[in-house]
Amino acid sequence: MTNLLKLDINLLVTLDVLLAEKNVTRTAQKLHLSQPSVSVHLGKLRDFFGDPLLLPGSHGMRPTARAEALREPLRQALMALKYAVTPSSPFDPAQAQHTWRIAASDYSESTIILPALSGIRAASPHSRLAVLEVVPSRIVKQAEQGDIDLALHVSANAPSSLRRRVLFSEHYVLAGRAGHPKLKRRPTLTQFCQLDYVIMSPDGGGFYGVTDAALAELGLTRRVVMSVPHFLFMSSVLINTDLVALLPSRLVRHNPALRVVDPPVKIQGFEMSMLWHERVHRDPAHLWLREQIVASL
Repeated sequence: MTNLLKLDINLLVTLDVLLAEKNVTRTAQKLHLSQPSVSVHLGKLRDFFGDPLLLPGSHGMRPTARAEALREPLRQALMALKYAVTPSSPFDPAQAQHTWRIAASDYSESTIILPALSGIRAASPHSRLAVLEVVPSRIVKQAEQGDIDLALHVSANAPSSLRRRVLFSEHYVLAGRAGHPKLKRRPTLTQFCQLDYVIMSPDGGGFYGVTDAALAELGLTRRVVMSVPHFLFMSSVLINTDLVALLPSRLVRHNPALRVVDPPVKIQGFEMSMLWHERVHRDPAHLWLREQIVASL
């Protein structure tokens, strides 16, 4: 406690931002301080912890092992202190001027964000929404640092360190253009394997997916002649060609340009979840956003 009393809380705030930015100039801009002031703070922090904390690197400053160990406990402590000294008040969406940041794939954009958008805009007209490309390997770090408020992700691969709410379960359907001559009725398994397929490959260039795995268990294969990186382009391909695809049902259920039938083979579906960090779990504004999304589904 004696050591703690010697430490100015403003120094800890500076350290928190420095560990996030790894750059004195950006830290100074965020804290509305001068660069020399931030350098003075860093010097005092180094003296207090007996560690250099941040060292020059080829791409900005590099945290020491001691600094890395401090990062999350410090962020949690500052967040707890913020909630302790901030008067609790109800969230008023009509007056709020939030900027929400949600990490999502094009599938999540269409099936989760789009249904919620009109309600969010109507209830909170002064707020803004930024949709970021979801990068699974970065979700935890982005959530910890406050770079995203929510991530929309498949439950099976969701990071265990984040809070989670399951939104819905999804299944696959066979889709092709309206009037497709081979989709007038549900195809037999033999007919199914003889169709020409386009597949969505988020990593690029893949020609094997869950459908192929299901067929392989039966000793069968299909013809995958095209792979694309996004569902939006895949829909255009289906509408304008005789290629077909196995698509999540929510993507095609209201598209009159597509003919949809059940596949003749059982294909494992998936579960979609909404993810967020513990630091915002009890925040009234964040809770309101989560409730808006759930209510729209």
